[in-house]
Amino acid sequence: MAEFLLELFSEEIPARMQRAAAETMARMLNTDLARLQARLEGEYTPRRIAVHGDVAARVAAETTTERGPRLTAPDAALAGFLRKHAAARDDLVAEDGYWWLRRTAAEIDAGGFIAGVMPGVLRRFPWPKAMRWGAGSQFTWVRPLRRILCLLDGAVVDFDLRAGTDDGHGLVSGNLTEGHRFLSPGAFAVRSVAEWRAGLRARHVVIDPIERRRMIWDGVTRRATAQGLQVVADEALLDEVTSLVEWPVPMLGRIDAAFMDLPPEVMQVSMRENQRYFALRHEDGAAAPWFAFVANIAANDGGAAIVAGNERVLRARFADARHFWDRDREMRLEDRVAALDEVIFHARLGTQHARAARLQEWASVIGRALGLRPPALAEARQAAFLCKADLTSGMVGEFPELQGVMGGYYARHDGLAPIVCEAIGQHYQPRGAQDAVPAAGVPAVVALADKFDQICAFFRIGEKPSGSGDPYALRRAALGIIRIVRERAHWLSLRAVLAEMAADDVADAVLDFVIERLRVQLRAEGHRHDVIEAALAGYASDDMRLLALKVEALSAFLASDAGGDLLAAFRRGVNILRIEEKRDGHTFDVPIAANALPDRTERAFA
Repeated sequence: MAEFLLELFSEEIPARMQRAAAETMARMLNTDLARLQARLEGEYTPRRIAVHGDVAARVAAETTTERGPRLTAPDAALAGFLRKHAAARDDLVAEDGYWWLRRTAAEIDAGGFIAGVMPGVLRRFPWPKAMRWGAGSQFTWVRPLRRILCLLDGAVVDFDLRAGTDDGHGLVSGNLTEGHRFLSPGAFAVRSVAEWRAGLRARHVVIDPIERRRMIWDGVTRRATAQGLQVVADEALLDEVTSLVEWPVPMLGRIDAAFMDLPPEVMQVSMRENQRYFALRHEDGAAAPWFAFVANIAANDGGAAIVAGNERVLRARFADARHFWDRDREMRLEDRVAALDEVIFHARLGTQHARAARLQEWASVIGRALGLRPPALAEARQAAFLCKADLTSGMVGEFPELQGVMGGYYARHDGLAPIVCEAIGQHYQPRGAQDAVPAAGVPAVVALADKFDQICAFFRIGEKPSGSGDPYALRRAALGIIRIVRERAHWLSLRAVLAEMAADDVADAVLDFVIERLRVQLRAEGHRHDVIEAALAGYASDDMRLLALKVEALSAFLASDAGGDLLAAFRRGVNILRIEEKRDGHTFDVPIAANALPDRTERAFA
């Protein structure tokens, strides 16, 4: 096998595109160089996409056979076959009633084969967005492409990007690359992957994204720990910063004390979205007057000027945030509800104001189903009516990801009941698989109301998820409902709730949709498909917590010594769980001792 190295050196590539580009380039080359048994992998930095690995030294000779038209076929069919394969009549052989085209490709040197493949790969590379540069050029790349390094066992694989055209900016392959733009400018030659990697490291470029990511996290964590602080975990931000620097230098800066009364979520979002800073906190979870960031150079003054510059920029960002914070609190949250008439929820579903009224009714129905007493029921209705009001605030206009969160803060400022404020602030939860669910009681009711209304409204107008398409995040809403019910130990009849708030056809479709998401979640938890189907057959119960407990109990029972060949179909009994058993043509009940199943399951079915 021979060592192959390709590096495409360009101006800075957008952070969100780098990883996918390296993976795509490796996949395309593994496909196009399959005759060389290519085993290639990709790496990247902000200024380069690289692919390297092993390929065969030569392309083996190969004989191909193509069956053509029948011997009795019209001349036009034969002419079309010859034209398609760029062949002549003398290249054909008559056999078994057909014309056959047999060709033998001679053995090819790997370098020549790669040189023939590369221009086409680069020209058809699928960047999400690309650009042209130079006078009259038709070649596109994500940013201006400056160098192409292409080596096979240390020798340059010669190819011209113009590939027979007048385009391509005259780029040709070579053995040169460049180090860090500021710390180690200039080109240098390499002869192998090891020399390339070491040469880049010596010139302040860490080519391995996994190593850069680790250096960033370890460096930021180490500096925070030295101040007795913790870094607020943010995987997406860590990935992005990894794609912004070639030589990561973590640093800490101070936050002006005048801004520490801003909500911590506001500070964190402003730092992340505007400046790509990491938020820090004390051990008790309170926001700390520090932030962490990553520079792309090692400064001669130890970074003092860089830190001062970033602190100055952050003061300006926080001054903007304070403007929104102070101005928004001049209007009570309830006075903002009327303005929701100007906020469209969906062109076919009306405004957010109309939705606020629906959420009140959903909160009433769900609250009664969960057994809320009248005072709590009134609080749930109030929170449901106000939970969308912060959509008209300046802060949410600037940072849409703070919707709901800001409503909770503004409600506290208005002096509303703590549980109402909590419900408003948490009603979007869980936003994803890693997000916490809202608190039990009133917050859970309002969050369920929001998600039920979202699903039913879009089902009513026929906007259902299909395949991988789910533009309105209805699957996420259904999983949110399931998580809230299960994790907050609520007993909730889906049929009863949907019967009051949705037409029969919509109610049935939503019930099936939510139960299907429950199946998906249970399979993800490791339960067998047949066990899930046995427990959920016919939806004898429409309570998701009970259905999930049935699956858990059946899985535990079948895994126990008593499981045997029992057919699992659960039935509620009195202080006992019964399982129907079919044996010798008879069906009878098998009582399960209290210690045969987890205590919580035994109690649930009692």
